[in-house]
Amino acid sequence: MKRRAFLLSLTALGGCAPMLVQSPLTPLAGFSGPSLGETDFVSFDGARLGLTVWRETAPLRAIIVGLHGMNDYANAFHLAAPIWAEQGIATYAFDQRGFGRSVGRGIWAGRELMTEDLRVFVDLVKARHPGVPVTVVGESMGGAVAICAFAGARAPSAERLVLLAPAVWGWSSQPLPYKTVLWITARVSPGKAVQPPAWLADAVKPSDNIDELRAMGRDRLMIWGARPDTISGLVDLMEAAWKEIGGVKVPTAYLYGANDGVIPEAPSRQAASRLPAGNRSAFYAKGYHLLIRDNQRRMVIEDVAGFTLTPDAPLPSGAPPVPKP
Repeated sequence: MKRRAFLLSLTALGGCAPMLVQSPLTPLAGFSGPSLGETDFVSFDGARLGLTVWRETAPLRAIIVGLHGMNDYANAFHLAAPIWAEQGIATYAFDQRGFGRSVGRGIWAGRELMTEDLRVFVDLVKARHPGVPVTVVGESMGGAVAICAFAGARAPSAERLVLLAPAVWGWSSQPLPYKTVLWITARVSPGKAVQPPAWLADAVKPSDNIDELRAMGRDRLMIWGARPDTISGLVDLMEAAWKEIGGVKVPTAYLYGANDGVIPEAPSRQAASRLPAGNRSAFYAKGYHLLIRDNQRRMVIEDVAGFTLTPDAPLPSGAPPVPKP
C-alpha cells in the first residue's frame, strides 16, 4: 500500500506545473528612477507599490519604515503610527510586491526583489529627511524580509531594526507532514489558492483584538488564502531568516508574544538567541502574533518608540527577554 502511494505521488509530480515568482519589471520609456509619491512608491524597476504615510504631529525626531506581514498591507501600522506621530516619529509603510495595492497581487515576489525594494525605499526616505534616523519595523513576514536584507552584503541604510514576531518558521522546524504536503502541492497545483480550513481559523488566534480581526476580514485589500507556490516561497524566506539572523549588524529589538499561535515559540527562541550580543528582546505575557494590534498593544508600541528614539536605554515596558531555547 505504501509503495502504491509512493508511485502515485511520483506520477502526480510528473505533471508538475511551474511555480510562479515575480521578475523585475522592464521600465517604461522615460522612467526617471525610484521615487516617493503621495500614495505610491516607484521602485528601482518602475514597479508601483502602495504607500501610506503617517506624518509626525510633534517635531520630527525619527522615522519608522514599516514592513507588513503575509497577505496584509501597509494598514498593519494604522493603530501604532498615530501614537508614534505624537512622539515625533513619522511612519512610512509600503505594500510589498504581491500584496495590497502593489503589482503582482497574490504572486510571490521572492527574497531578492523584496529586499531590494526595502533598500531602495529606505534610501528614498532618508533622502527626503536627511540626518533623521530611520528604524525598520518588520512584522511577521516583513520581519523575515528585514532580517534577510540586514544580514545581506548590501544592508539597508537604516540605523536600527525592530522585529515584531518575525516569521522564522522555516523548513528546518516545520513538522514533516506539513512540509511534505506543501512541497508536493506547490509543485502539482501551484496556482490553486488554498483557503485555511475552518478548524484552523478557530484554533489559530492571531490577536485578542476581535474588533481589529473583524475589520481585517472586511478589508478588500487583505488577501485570504494563498497559492501553494507563494506559501512555499514564504517558507523559503522564513528558513533564510531563521538561519541568517546572526548576521544582522544594526542594533535590533526582537519582540515576541507568549500567546503567538502563528509563529511557534521554539524557532522564535532559537532566532532571538542568535542575535549578536548587545541586542534587545522582549517577551510579552499577554501578547499574540499581531503585537501592535493586540489589546495590550500600547506596551509594545511604546517599546518600539523607546528603542527608536533611545536604543541604548531599557525598553519602557520592562518586559523580560525572549527565553533562551
